[in-house]
Amino acid sequence: MRNPQLKLRMVLVGTILFALYFGAALFFSVGWGVPLIPVLLVSLVVIPAAQYKIGKWLALRGAEEMPESGQYRDIHRMTESLSRDMGLEKPKLVVQDMGVPNAFATGRKGAGVVCLSPQLVQLLDRDELEGVIAHELAHLNNRDTITMILGQSVGMVVSYAVFFFVRDSGEGIGNFVVAYAASIAAQMLTLIFVMAISRYREYVADDDARQYIGSGDPLARALEKIQRGAEGRESKVDDNVSALCILNTDRSVLQQLFATHPPTEKRIEKLRS
Repeated sequence: MRNPQLKLRMVLVGTILFALYFGAALFFSVGWGVPLIPVLLVSLVVIPAAQYKIGKWLALRGAEEMPESGQYRDIHRMTESLSRDMGLEKPKLVVQDMGVPNAFATGRKGAGVVCLSPQLVQLLDRDELEGVIAHELAHLNNRDTITMILGQSVGMVVSYAVFFFVRDSGEGIGNFVVAYAASIAAQMLTLIFVMAISRYREYVADDDARQYIGSGDPLARALEKIQRGAEGRESKVDDNVSALCILNTDRSVLQQLFATHPPTEKRIEKLRS
């Protein structure tokens, strides 16, 4: 990542998230009389590991392994070449009908999966498809799936800490309702920071893809085509998987408020700058 301002923003947001997480873990440690280290291990290892396994399974439901013949042969070749350039083990390639042209990567470095929709393969030219694949490989190389899972785990831990703190400060059903509302508000506040990191990671993956394919224009053209190709179509991808996709086509009010992706126009502008 060559943009120092973007790097500084990521460090700042990451520091805020860690402070929230550590404060919540400290609350559980002091309030329940449990040593801090086990609390940290559960919230940083056990919970994220469970979320990773479940999330990967949910994302790949209905996906089929990509054939190595016909129209997909060249995709395997370019993925292998890009993976070699990035120092990555070639990820598993799968195809999934998403209803719209889209792609996403899930898993971790060394055990990743890149999923393409048939609509995407049919829509894009070869160099544009290469740009999309480079973007998804960059996510795997940067361990973005793990980063986002850790961020979501922080939100969960903070939410529970706020709930028990408020609940234990009073009695009655009214206090329980207030505690529940406070926990939801705390999780939403934490998600604002998590989504900010998600948007930053998209810019980083775009920039990494530009470096490895030698130009940002193919990916910029791909984003333009994907955006136009999604118009008037209903996406079959649920909200959790939409956050992984190269283009999040959801335009609901909540999605705009807690956007996982930067505006496509800004991404295209940066790729061509």
